[in-house]
Amino acid sequence: MDYFIKLSAFIFTFLIVAIASERISARFQRLGVPLISGFLLVGILCGPHALNLIDHTTAKGLFFINDIALSFIAFAASSELYLKELRSRIKSIQWLTLGQLIITFLLITIAIVAIAELIPFLSERTLAAKISIALLCAAVLCARSPASVIAVINEMRAKGSFSSTVLGATVLIDFLIIIVFAICFSTATTLLSSQGFNIMSIVYLIGQIVASVSIGILYGFLLRTLLKGNIHKIVKAIFIVLIGFSSYGLYYLVSYLSFYFWQVELHLEPLLICLIGSFYVVNYTNQRQEFLRIIHDLSPYIYTVFFTYAGALLAINVLADVWQITLVICGINALALYIGTYTGARIGGEDRRYSRKYWTSFLTQAGVGLGLATIVSSEFEEWGDQFSAIIISVIVINQLIGPVLFKRSIINLGESRLRATTPDFDGIRDALIIGFETQSVALARQLQEHGWKAKIATRKVIEPDKFPDVELVQIDGLTLEALESLDAHLSEAIVLMLTDEENLAICELIYENIGTKEIVVRLNNQVHSKVFHKMGALIVDTGTAIVSLLDHFVRSPQATSLLLGMKEGQDTIDLEVLNPDLFGIYLRDLRFPSDVIVLSVQRKGQMIISHGYTRLRKGDIVTIVGSEESLIQMTDLFDG
Repeated sequence: MDYFIKLSAFIFTFLIVAIASERISARFQRLGVPLISGFLLVGILCGPHALNLIDHTTAKGLFFINDIALSFIAFAASSELYLKELRSRIKSIQWLTLGQLIITFLLITIAIVAIAELIPFLSERTLAAKISIALLCAAVLCARSPASVIAVINEMRAKGSFSSTVLGATVLIDFLIIIVFAICFSTATTLLSSQGFNIMSIVYLIGQIVASVSIGILYGFLLRTLLKGNIHKIVKAIFIVLIGFSSYGLYYLVSYLSFYFWQVELHLEPLLICLIGSFYVVNYTNQRQEFLRIIHDLSPYIYTVFFTYAGALLAINVLADVWQITLVICGINALALYIGTYTGARIGGEDRRYSRKYWTSFLTQAGVGLGLATIVSSEFEEWGDQFSAIIISVIVINQLIGPVLFKRSIINLGESRLRATTPDFDGIRDALIIGFETQSVALARQLQEHGWKAKIATRKVIEPDKFPDVELVQIDGLTLEALESLDAHLSEAIVLMLTDEENLAICELIYENIGTKEIVVRLNNQVHSKVFHKMGALIVDTGTAIVSLLDHFVRSPQATSLLLGMKEGQDTIDLEVLNPDLFGIYLRDLRFPSDVIVLSVQRKGQMIISHGYTRLRKGDIVTIVGSEESLIQMTDLFDG
């Protein structure tokens, strides 16, 4: 009974720290610090070597958190390995992977053995012990971070052979490195034990791996059965976590029974079991999408708990003695990675320009590497803390500098699709409408009534005399040259009224080359909405617009009439704060005309709750309502 009371207290204490970790790390992320590094830092601060909110006893009592998280990380790593998506670049991917798993792995192993005398916990050990620990170190440092690579590629909107090859190789390496680590771990366990290494050790090692793969396939069948069941998603998520955790239960059970009956400890590989199970579900069942969705939804919670716990376990008291060797290993890892990726890429037929950049994309490490480091730490108590302190420090450094170098490589190789810089306001509010029809003409006329300079671009041959009050421009095609001929960079807003495919092509050109702040798209099919949203476009869905408008009229007719400009003599307008005299001034200190009301303030894409003590900043978008005369007066004030 006392045990369960203590365990409940441990869990409650840790949950409070984990919740705080999630909040604090989000703040760090705004400063450019990776989220995982924030979790580790909070764990260190709350751990036994700092504030002691999680003491050593509590940390050791929560070992099952590590097992749950590691099994989930194996599920997540393997879920990214979808064979059909790797076929297009398979030659380059396989050689990049082999370059790291052979050349980089061997170079790190040799280098660690060579500098063993400089590493405190290695200097007095036998050559066999040095080699076995070096193998573990190389295996952990060869682990990659698919999540970080995906995040950078999405952030840069990168497209091209470099980005696709990097993503495929990263996923494949993480899958294979868990298998390599399992072999190295079993080898190290045998070499560092009193049993020695003989022919039976090899038999046991092969048997353990075959058994783990077989059980992994059974786990795949179990996961498929669970996912096919007609039960709630939350229940499925809980069972997926429990299935992963059960692999560690099998590990402990087999170790105990084998020693009890035969006096030989046989070790299954929990990570390998989960890896094979996830791989089976993703590649050989119809439940791939649902499995990926559950993994994606669970990831933030699992990673918050795991990395905070890893930080609390980190023996920072030993860092003062090993920080120099940490920097040396960082350099060894980077150099070995460069040689391995360059060699593999060249053998795979890659251009030198690409081959020299690949190492930057594989430098980032995170979940799998940290997970493997904690396994070594918990298994080898004599030197495991020092090992994990060095390795985790290397991983944190790589996590900080890796994404930066990867982004620079994407830009240098011309695969970045970031938004172009928004042109400065020239004092005239221009609107460009692409696509000719009666709605285009009506929109242009209405914008002109509100003081905008509207222009319609079309590929159709239209006689200008039919619409003398509207500027019509004929273009040959939907190209960047056509947009430049229309002076699209002068437009504060561009409205796209073509098919979804044509609108998407133009939207990408505007986003990547012109940078117009407001792109308005008339959507024809809801399927394409996510793509436009990613580029910050404002979408008008013709299928739901009328229904939504009628709904607003029913529920709030006065406000809807006002916002649509249907109230006689009143209108709304968005104004950007460009006048330097307004920077830092409170809203309450502005001299607004009596009929002007501030509806909202938008800052850096986020809507903020505005009140009298809201300070205006350069670039804020202020939405106001008032009479036409007052709005003209406010436009002059905000534009300066």
